[in-house]
Amino acid sequence: MAEFIVVYVTVGSAEEGKKLGRALVEERLAACVNRIGAIHSIYRWQGQVEESSEELLIIKTKRDLFDRVKQRVQELHSYSVPEIIALPILEGNDSYLKWLDEQLLSSRR
Repeated sequence: MAEFIVVYVTVGSAEEGKKLGRALVEERLAACVNRIGAIHSIYRWQGQVEESSEELLIIKTKRDLFDRVKQRVQELHSYSVPEIIALPILEGNDSYLKWLDEQLLSSRR
């Protein structure tokens, strides 16, 4: 079975989150994208401590698709330096992981 990951991406608005999420699922780069609204981020940017309201996307995909996911997010994202980080899925419900695999692009298909 494929090596699955979740990718975290923050976006500046709900509209941007919907646009990114739909594109990734429609293009089969993600099986599912969860949008978590109303997060408050505190970070350092260009020497200043900044605060902003954002939305968090949790993208379920395969490790071998990460470069394509990253490229697509960078193409569609409004930030000059978007957060795009991946974490491994170590274990999971077998039937869910099977479904996840069936929804994604595959070099085997």
